[in-house]
Amino acid sequence: MHLLRKLAPHWRAVLLCLALLVVQAFGDLSLPRYTSLIVDVGIQQSGVEHASPDQLTASTHDQIAALLTQEQGGESAAGEKPAGESAAAPDGAAAPAAATGGADPAATDPAALFAAAYEPAADGTFALTEQGSAVRDQLDAVVAGPLAQIHGLTAADDAGAADPSLLQQQGIAAAQKEYQALGRDLGAMQMDYLLRTSAIMLGMAALIMAAMIAVSLVASRTGARIGRDLRQRLFARVMEYSAAEIDSFSAASLITRGTNDIQLIQNICTMLLRMVIYAPILALGGVVMVAATAPSMAWIIAIAVAVLLTVVGALMAITGPKFRIMQQVIDRVNQVAREVLTGLPVVRAFSREDHEQERFDQASTTLYRTQLFTNRAMTFMGPTMMLIMNGVAVAVVWFGGLRVSMGTLQTGQIIALITYSMVIIAGFLMISMISIMLPRANVAAQRVDQVLATASSVADPAEPQDALLPDAAQAPGARIEFRDVSFAYDQQGENALDHVSFTIPAGSTCAIVGGTGSGKSTVLQLIERFRDVASGQVLLDGVDVRDLSQAALRSQLGYVPQRAFLFSGTIRSNVGYGQDHLSDERLAEALRIAQAADFVAERPEGADAPIAQSGSNVSGGQRQRLAIARALAQPARAFLFDDSFSALDYRTDAALRQELQTSLAGRTVVIVAQRIATVMNADQILVLEDGRVVGRGTHAELLESCPEYRQIAESQLSPQELESALPASAAKGGDAQ
Repeated sequence: MHLLRKLAPHWRAVLLCLALLVVQAFGDLSLPRYTSLIVDVGIQQSGVEHASPDQLTASTHDQIAALLTQEQGGESAAGEKPAGESAAAPDGAAAPAAATGGADPAATDPAALFAAAYEPAADGTFALTEQGSAVRDQLDAVVAGPLAQIHGLTAADDAGAADPSLLQQQGIAAAQKEYQALGRDLGAMQMDYLLRTSAIMLGMAALIMAAMIAVSLVASRTGARIGRDLRQRLFARVMEYSAAEIDSFSAASLITRGTNDIQLIQNICTMLLRMVIYAPILALGGVVMVAATAPSMAWIIAIAVAVLLTVVGALMAITGPKFRIMQQVIDRVNQVAREVLTGLPVVRAFSREDHEQERFDQASTTLYRTQLFTNRAMTFMGPTMMLIMNGVAVAVVWFGGLRVSMGTLQTGQIIALITYSMVIIAGFLMISMISIMLPRANVAAQRVDQVLATASSVADPAEPQDALLPDAAQAPGARIEFRDVSFAYDQQGENALDHVSFTIPAGSTCAIVGGTGSGKSTVLQLIERFRDVASGQVLLDGVDVRDLSQAALRSQLGYVPQRAFLFSGTIRSNVGYGQDHLSDERLAEALRIAQAADFVAERPEGADAPIAQSGSNVSGGQRQRLAIARALAQPARAFLFDDSFSALDYRTDAALRQELQTSLAGRTVVIVAQRIATVMNADQILVLEDGRVVGRGTHAELLESCPEYRQIAESQLSPQELESALPASAAKGGDAQ
């Protein structure tokens, strides 16, 4: 089971909880017994616990000894009498013998047992010996009948035929009369017993409280650690993922698995340690205590447990499938909500609020119906459990009352039986409630395990060739080469790049242009190794990027993504994101090159001005310039700009390109752009069309040799700008025509 595997590393805490729960269950199961003793012994029996008094008068001692001796002599004659008919007067010991079993020493030689149990005292009475205290229960069975007969509580003919429980009660009553004959204060004996038993109960309650606090502490800490470890492991795994794995799971599902699912696992693990382990201990212990207290009443508990298990089994069969799909429905709700909130401007621009509301309502209603179904099932369980509990209580009182009237059961035992029955049913109720929640938690554990078990398709090699790369802070630009590279986002889909080959010399500027979906951004993702090629090689300084560790590769590259993303924090923390300690000089230089120094200086806090989540408190152009500054602050050998100038006005674009040309001299620059004005001064321009390189050269060369590039240029440049870029021979040839 996926959920139980989460507890395996914490086996010490599980064993500690188990030990503490055993202690707690022992206390919980002991309290009803002490309550029964207070009622039966402390109140009804005036504190007298045994039918064998701890002191006897000389006359009583001699009479009991005579009766036991007479009984032993008349055993054979008693055995010949018809069933149901008593033997001679001393047959009072026959019932205890039956009650304690044929192998009981009291049944074979009760006179010898009695003789060894008492010794003469200095005041002329007989006191209980240590040997008698050691066999007190057997001694009670031997003495009860004769003592009751002596004090006139039972006739000689009735002593042997009496029910063992009734005979024991008669013996207790006779012991009270014996104590009175000895001059004992029964009121003091009663109060002493009540205080002693109450003190034991208070100590037991304190023990239960300490065990409960300890279990709660250990279980809560263990559950919290499981949640923390799972979140750390899942986040670390997701951080290793390439874009392919992120796309396969979806961001919304990964967020749900990392928050809702793990929280559910954490809560259930805590409940497992606190309740699920405790419930069977309590239930089984209650069954044992019922069997020990009143075996004749155990059938009531057996019927209640059978009905309870039937109800729980039916509910699990009905609700189990619903719990299994609930997490998927939650994923759907999160996905729709995330899409709507992210694309809210688009929704409003096209007046699709009603459509999106309907879409969200549909997902939310599905979740609502699923939860409503399971909650109704849980609601049905509560009254059913209460009906069973109350039915058991009524049955115990009804049938127990009959036995009390017959003298075979005491009032305190009835109270204990009711308490034990409630404990047993409560234990099974806890098991049933958790068992209904377990399928959902197990599904959550499976979903988390699925993420943890999915390895990234982009991984570091076993033996990285990082030593082949120079220090990025001191070496000149890097040489980048594509050798017959093919790549597809979907293994069954068409290639995004198809047999692409080109070389970008170290220290040069290369621009990549083309139509939408031509594969421009894919080229930069393969250089950064966000994804791996399907075939061919991407080389950095002649080394396949797959032979380098990802950290070493990306330390050589400064990257500006197509969508400028900023983290919540400050301008300083965003620009210096790639370094632990960014100097003020380096920060100012990066902002100046990125044309961001002016608007940063306008902020009262300067570089310490706050940046909201996703950079929502700055404009698109400012966000883009800060993203460029972040890349420029890196000591990289190659800088990759993925359409990073689209939000800039022409003046800022021109100034930025001029600064890049001056400040990044000697570094390799790769620019993906839509504007011809942005790339026309590049040393080399690659033209992509449907994932293939259809043109390579300078701006002027491509205007003359590449129809695709000329078409793009004609859509953006005036005829004069086009003519000025053509070679003189080409321009004259065009005029002659």
